[in-house]
Amino acid sequence: MKGKHKIVVSTKRLKYDFEIRKNLTIIRGDSATGKTTLVDIIQEYVNNPTGSPVDLTCDKKCYVLEGALWKGQLAEITDSIVFIDEGNDFIKTEEFAREIQKTDNYYVIVTRESLPALPYSVEEIYGIRTSGKYGTLKQSYHEFYRIYGINAYEDKMIPEVVITEDSNSGYQFFEQICIENGLKCESMNGKSNVFHYKLLVFLFFGTILFSQPLCSRAISPYY
Repeated sequence: MKGKHKIVVSTKRLKYDFEIRKNLTIIRGDSATGKTTLVDIIQEYVNNPTGSPVDLTCDKKCYVLEGALWKGQLAEITDSIVFIDEGNDFIKTEEFAREIQKTDNYYVIVTRESLPALPYSVEEIYGIRTSGKYGTLKQSYHEFYRIYGINAYEDKMIPEVVITEDSNSGYQFFEQICIENGLKCESMNGKSNVFHYKLLVFLFFGTILFSQPLCSRAISPYY
């Protein structure tokens, strides 16, 4: 599945209107901002699309993945948008990262923690905010906002060294890029060691950011 997909999901009192662009979208934010509510009402629609008070409009099917049987559920889902709420510990595992790379789905994951096993772009980390567009109708309108903007990192620089948290696929990917650009790449063998390495790098949730002239955005082998 490729391209942008718009999702509008609503009840009499709530409305979420957003667009996802990549196969991994992360939703972050404080409690009571509507993250879990979004997943809950989508689940309600999925369980009973004709009898539910929830309306969902999207050009792709939407599902909610949860629980200990997630792997079996995932095997039955294709060409769809899959929502996962925080509290499902499997999203932190390398097994989950491997399994989703075998699929053609898009994934929207609610979490306040970093997910180092998943190579998501910082440009696809969003929060949810409430707008007053429907205030007079007593319907709370929710929309996504990008937490890290595309143009957030504009200063030109060439890093002395690029570091990764571990020595798995992420390290192998960046090592190859560094070789091609005459740079040094090292693995820290765990994020706790990153903070002891006092060199000029940018690290956000397990993703290394290059600044120009190499690149002006987060790059990932998953895209």
